[in-house]
Order: sequence, then C-alpha cells, then structure tokens
Amino acid sequence: MEASSAERNADKRPDNGAETERSVSRSDSGSGEDSLDGLSSHVPCCPLTPSLTPRKRTTSQSKTEPPLLRTNKRTIYTAGRPPWYNVTGTTFKEAFVIGLCGGSASGKTTVANKIIEALDVPWVVLLSMDSFYKVLNKEEQELAARNEYNFDHPDAFDFELLVTVLRKLKKGKSIKVPVYDFTSHCRRKEWKIVYGANVVIFEGILAFANKELLKLLDMKVFVDTDSDIRLIRRLKRDVAHRGRDIGGIIKQYNKFVKPAFEQYIEPTVQVADIVVPRGGDNFVALDLIVQHVHSQLEKREINVRSALASAHQGQPLPTTLSVMESTPQVRGMHTIIRNKETNRDEFIFYSKRLMRLLIEHALSFLPLKPVSVETPQGGIYQGRRLSGKRITGVSILRAGETMEQALTAVCKDIRLGKILIQTNHDTGEPELHYLRLPKEISEDYVILMDSTVSTGAAALMAVRVLLDHDVAEDKIFLLSLLMAEMGVHSVAYAFPKVRIITTAVDKEVNDQFHIIPGIGESVCAQFQSLNMSCSSHRDGCEAGLRAAHGACMFYVYFSI
Repeated sequence: MEASSAERNADKRPDNGAETERSVSRSDSGSGEDSLDGLSSHVPCCPLTPSLTPRKRTTSQSKTEPPLLRTNKRTIYTAGRPPWYNVTGTTFKEAFVIGLCGGSASGKTTVANKIIEALDVPWVVLLSMDSFYKVLNKEEQELAARNEYNFDHPDAFDFELLVTVLRKLKKGKSIKVPVYDFTSHCRRKEWKIVYGANVVIFEGILAFANKELLKLLDMKVFVDTDSDIRLIRRLKRDVAHRGRDIGGIIKQYNKFVKPAFEQYIEPTVQVADIVVPRGGDNFVALDLIVQHVHSQLEKREINVRSALASAHQGQPLPTTLSVMESTPQVRGMHTIIRNKETNRDEFIFYSKRLMRLLIEHALSFLPLKPVSVETPQGGIYQGRRLSGKRITGVSILRAGETMEQALTAVCKDIRLGKILIQTNHDTGEPELHYLRLPKEISEDYVILMDSTVSTGAAALMAVRVLLDHDVAEDKIFLLSLLMAEMGVHSVAYAFPKVRIITTAVDKEVNDQFHIIPGIGESVCAQFQSLNMSCSSHRDGCEAGLRAAHGACMFYVYFSI
C-alpha cells in the first residue's frame, strides 16, 4: 500500500525516552522578533554540517530523543534550562516558534535538524505536523488502502488539536502529543508528553495553511525546492525503501501530491518571512536564521536570584508558612546538625529523625474527609481519610532526595518524582537539568522536598515546573529542614497558595546565598553522604546527577 506525500514526510527517529521523563536538554529560549542588526556577533558555536539519513517511518514518531544529539562529526553536550519566569512566578517569555513549510520531499526536516544542530541552545522541540492526522473512519480507511485517500488535503489534519497543543507548548506548559500510526491510519493509545520547550521548530506541508496557526509562529520559513528534485527524491525513496513501482508513485504524485502543492502549499510562500532555496544545502540562509534566533534569545535573559535577594525585605512572614514547634527535642537535634564539629554518622542520624518529624507534621495539613469504618468487634468508628486521589513526593535533586526515605516510611506506596536544579556558576542563576514526574500528577497532592531553602530560587523553579504540569497551586506543599526568611518570602510572594513547612527559619543570607547561621557549607557533602545511605531508587537520575557535577552537560531535542 502506498502512502501519500504528507504521510511520508517524517524522519526515522530513535525509540527512546520515557513519557514523563526529561533528560535535560539545551532546548530553552524565548521568542520574539527583531531586525537583523548585530547578527554578526551571534555566530552559532556549532557550524552547519551536511548529514541526515534517508527518511523512513511507519508512525508519526512522537518520541523523545536520547539525551545526546549525535551528528556525523560530533556529540553535543549542553547546559540546563535557565529561568523562564520572573520573581512573581509568572512565565515572562514564550517559546520562540519557527514554522517550516514546503512541499513533500523539499527538505523541511533536513533544514529543521540543521537549525537544531547549529542553534546549540537548551530544550529545543521539533514538532511534526504528521502527528496530527485525523483518525480515519472505516470508509476512509478503505480509501486509504486503495491509495484513494488524499493525505495532502487540509481536511486530513486535526488543526483544532494542533493549534491547542502548539499554543500550550508556546506558553511553556506540559503537553500531550498524539502518535499517529500510518499503517492502521489511527492514533496509538500512548501519547507523548513534552515539556520545557524554549525553541519550537514546527514543520509540515501545510504549516502555513491555518490562520490561528500562523498567529503562533514567530518566524515563518518556506523551504523551496525544485519540483523535479522533489519528485526524484520521492522516486528514489519509495522504490528503495518501500518496494513500490515507479508507475504507482507517479500516479499518486499526479493525483494528490502535485495538485495539493499547487493549490494549498505553494501560495503560502507569500506569508513566509524567509524563503530558503535548495533546502538544507543553503548554509547562508540557515546561518541567518540561527543568528536571528540567538539575537532574540539574548533579549529574554533575566536575573532571578539577584532580584529575589532585593525583594520582600522587612515584611512579616506569610500565613502559609508553618514552622514545626521548637520543642527541646527539636532544638537539640538542630544543635547537633548545625555544629561544625558533628561527625558524619551523627549528622545523618539526627537529620533523618528531623526529616521524619517534618513529614509527619506536614501530613497534618492534608485535607481529610470523615469516614465510618466497622471495627473487628462490630462497632463503628468515625475516622478520617485523605480527601483526594493520592499523594506524590517530588524531590529537588540532589539534597532533596535525602527526604524520600522518611516520606516512603510514612506514606505507603507513595509515588516519587525528581527535579534536578543546579546553579550556573557563571550566571548565578538556577537551571533545570532533569525531571521525571509520575503520570497524571495534576490530580495529586504534591509534597515538594528540598533540604534547605536560602533565596528560594530553586524552589521557585520547582513549583513553576509543577504548575506547568497542571498541578494545582493549593495542592503543593514545600518541605525543607531549614529555610531563610528570604526564601520563604520569595516562594510565598510568587505562589501564595503553596503551603511552606519547615523545622526552622533563619533570618539572613550572605553574599554567597548561604543561610546564616545555617547549617554550613559542608552541608552539601553531608547530605550527599546521607543520600548514599538511603535506599531510594535512582534509575534514570544518574544522568542528571552527572550533569549536576558538570562532568557532562545534557542535550536532548524532543522530536514529535
């Protein structure tokens, strides 16, 4: 059975990546438009190189790439995602969306991949229009089986879903992308979750055919390739890789592909900002595109941590803060873990005790509903039960993971997620390097854990990640052994419905953003020791931990 031109318009991409896992990608960067002034100062650090394998596939390939971008000449490692929100916790920059349009076999995906390689920025998403074909009914499937269904017509696409998904992705939200099976002409049960796009490259034969879609594109690029070359590419591809005869390919081309190009695709060149002749071989045009995107991304940088340090000074502590009662026992344990002379074993032992008490204290804030149960003696007991579906624990790596053992000891069969946030030593800003969240976390009460909170920059980013995954703000509980007043104010000001729970609050933060009097600079090493003593699972997090140490930074571009 022959597939139409639009059906064959996707890459064969590696089968890797969990649905809710994000190995940090340098896929980050904002949006906007500007003149080409000063582009010479933004030369991309990765030169454009010809590569690209022949395109094959049987599904829309909504898959997450492995945590590296490999080309014929290099493997690219990159850094984490800097803040995409301001001190109020509000997203201040949308993803920069590049729309790629052109005829079948014009080289759109080749252009997209070369732009991704040359951009060398975090968290890039490649979104293919092929994922958004409509599900065919029985009659349409019979037509498709006889090669009589036109997959190149606008009616073949679910534009309503496509616009909704792209709009959410542009706003920084977590999205679900369908996986289309071109063999059965239907969507598979599993949908791919994508999050964290700062640059989105959206490609498709009808990328410019919808007015609502055009409004979401910050840069519109039309890939213009000679029709004879496009036909030759189709002939070579379909004969070599699909076992089809030349007569059938030409018949389909003349019946569907060529008329659709002339009627729906070619006229949209008028709305393009840039026309790229010769597709992926036009390195001059690709360099200009990359430099322009870089110039836009630089305009969207923001210094969150320094802004937090100068905000909310002298204000009373918020009502959403709950500090555990400083009993003689609690104060005694704080004395031990704050003492610089305390040895490793004692630090670990008393930290674990405090964590357990903190978790127990935090659970008392969860909403409970009345329930009646029958006792073994036949009596009725009026009790309480969680008013909600379930609880999920999310640790801010690395030190926050040390609290998982206390949480799992108190809450049976609790689900766990992880977010790796590390400070960029050059900029001083927090960066998101890795996240793995359980499915359907939006329905849960989430206990967010970090060992200490000083400025609140990492906690702010972690809460923003949860909100982007549709977790309700009033269902988030931030837990920490020790907090600074600055961190408390930062989180409470940005997210006034988040419950903040800790064992103690210190007043000051020094120039290095350490809590004063605090636990000391050696706390990180101590908590690392505590981490090693915990039996919590680490599958999938080793990559993030390596990134945290700077041994290797991660790249992944999400291809949809």
